[in-house]
Amino acid sequence: MPAILIHGVPDTHHVWDGVRRHLSRTDVEAWDLPGFGAPRPEGFASTKDEYVEWLIDRLERVGEPVDLVGHDWGCILTARVASLRPDLVRTWAGGNGPVNAGYVWHPLAKIWQDPADGDRFMSELEPEAFTNDVAAGFDVPVDLAREMVRRVDEPMKDSVLRLYRSAVTMGAEWEPGLAQVTAPCLVFWGVLDPACQIEFGEKLAVSLRAPEVVRLDCNHWPPLQKPAEVAAAIEAHWKSHADPVG
Repeated sequence: MPAILIHGVPDTHHVWDGVRRHLSRTDVEAWDLPGFGAPRPEGFASTKDEYVEWLIDRLERVGEPVDLVGHDWGCILTARVASLRPDLVRTWAGGNGPVNAGYVWHPLAKIWQDPADGDRFMSELEPEAFTNDVAAGFDVPVDLAREMVRRVDEPMKDSVLRLYRSAVTMGAEWEPGLAQVTAPCLVFWGVLDPACQIEFGEKLAVSLRAPEVVRLDCNHWPPLQKPAEVAAAIEAHWKSHADPVG
């Protein structure tokens, strides 16, 4: 059974490149969400529910339960998938993506959720300035921040706006469903994250009955800032729930 890694915003599958270099298993895939380095299907409106439906459809085609991992929006979306279709998920791991009714969206999310402010932000986005904001505000190494921003094209800008505007009340809508998750869960979290505070990692672990939160001494992007530690945590999680031999 493969492991599937899902990125967040504004990322592509490349956010997992460093983590994958530290994994010993070879059956690992990192997928691009539609609009994030991959084409959007005709009529795809980039809402949170459509991304969940897209993931479910692709996971059904895998043909067996997978080890599902997500970061940021990837954490949020895969947790939703695990709650709706537990038959598709052998184990789940996720980080720095809150699913809680008490979570207040961070300032940039609020800008993106406002039609006028969000459209203006994307139309005026200057790559070098945005790179500096990501590097300074979230402690992302500047070379990795530059690579991330370089991939922010017009379809991604539009997808980000549509996703966030569909998700104003995501926490209240999706938190109750977490009780339906049956897969063994691991929560990892960058404890210095100003946008998705560690308390919401702890609350997510409680909702998912995860035994602990792997607390990482970094900001919002553990896959970029602590790739070896993330890889070690999720691989240990997979191995602890491996089927016994014989």
